[in-house]
Amino acid sequence: MRDRPHTGSRFLVAIGEHDGREAAAGFAEVVFPSFTHHRERETTGDADGARLVLRRGVTGQLDLYAWWDEVRRGKTPPTRTVRVHLLADDHRTVVMTWRFLGAYPVTLSYSPLNAMDSAVLMEEVALAFEHVEME
Repeated sequence: MRDRPHTGSRFLVAIGEHDGREAAAGFAEVVFPSFTHHRERETTGDADGARLVLRRGVTGQLDLYAWWDEVRRGKTPPTRTVRVHLLADDHRTVVMTWRFLGAYPVTLSYSPLNAMDSAVLMEEVALAFEHVEME
């Protein structure tokens, strides 16, 4: 804890057993869903259509496609734990972590290809999840 808020520009995304420091984990944006609940049960994740959205520049890695394809084909186990670590100014210290348990890809999409634009080609995966924990 500190007196001034942290910025949202230093973070790591770790999927499954990975630690989030490999090149394939170089996500540029994380869009959190709203965390809602009903008194009787938690309804984050697929129960209410909430999705965690991860975006990164395309580098030729096929890991997200392979995971999406496993889920599409019904291979088990398709779910993984996804951890989003907010980092301190030193880029090493983890300030807080969101853990999305039982996560699996629902959609995989790419930004348009446009010969008249030099923008980075982006890859986006939307994940459903069973529940979220924070630490």
